Amino acid sequence: MMFRFVVLCLTLMVSAAHAEIHGLETPPDYYFVAFPVATGHTVAGRLSVPVTEREKKPAVVIVHGSGGVDSRGPAYAQKLNELGIATLEIDMWSARSMSGGLDRPKHVKNTLPDAKAAFRYLASRPEIDANRIGLMGFSWGGVVGMLTASGQVAGFESVAALYPVCWGYNEVPGYEFRQVAVKEVLLISGTRDQYDRPDDCESLVSSLPEPDRERVTEVSLVGATHAFDRAGPPAEFFDPYAFRGKGGEVRIEHDVTATKRSLYEVGQFFKRTLTQRTLPLNDRDG
Repeated sequence: MMFRFVVLCLTLMVSAAHAEIHGLETPPDYYFVAFPVATGHTVAGRLSVPVTEREKKPAVVIVHGSGGVDSRGPAYAQKLNELGIATLEIDMWSARSMSGGLDRPKHVKNTLPDAKAAFRYLASRPEIDANRIGLMGFSWGGVVGMLTASGQVAGFESVAALYPVCWGYNEVPGYEFRQVAVKEVLLISGTRDQYDRPDDCESLVSSLPEPDRERVTEVSLVGATHAFDRAGPPAEFFDPYAFRGKGGEVRIEHDVTATKRSLYEVGQFFKRTLTQRTLPLNDRDG
């Protein structure tokens, strides 16, 4: 727990320096927070609230992958903060005294209460607009996002799911994705992701009824592996859900070009779905 606290503190300092380098007038306000979950544990996280003229800010919950809190959360938080969107990066593993990797809960569904609690916590904050809260996640967190988007977690306005292991939906009991219960979904994957076949995410979206399909934006990044946006040297690890559930060694590689594209897509997605409102037809000019 202490190690992760130190990592979060160092990340805070780096983020503040990054904000100054990129010419932001005022770095976001940072808070280390904790809130109870219905299952009995307490989840900690880092809340970043941009300083803007808007009294109530939109916000996004950021859900980490199996490896736990790493470089990905702060990178996307920085992008969203620059757009005037608050972020809450949660740490689900420390709350359970787990280290990540294969030391994780048995099922992703076991962590859905964490997303529900994060939503409730943000909605209770006076500086957050409870009607404009989104969720994004990586891998494990991406699965949390997909299940949220299908209606298993209520309240979120929009969801961005990054490499969320597309083959498993509607195949593994309890992991259905047959409807879209949020405003919009952004689904980002790489063609070299060894959990899926290159067309698994596209096929999943195509299987939706047309009205739901129209609310999903699917972005396939050519040449990108699983966790392409995780900074650091290439790595390999075993996961029983890789290779469409057959299990095996997964290789991940940081792809700078794919990361830049993903940061852009996620930023524009939440800017559109959380900060911009479409007027009813009878309220528009003409």
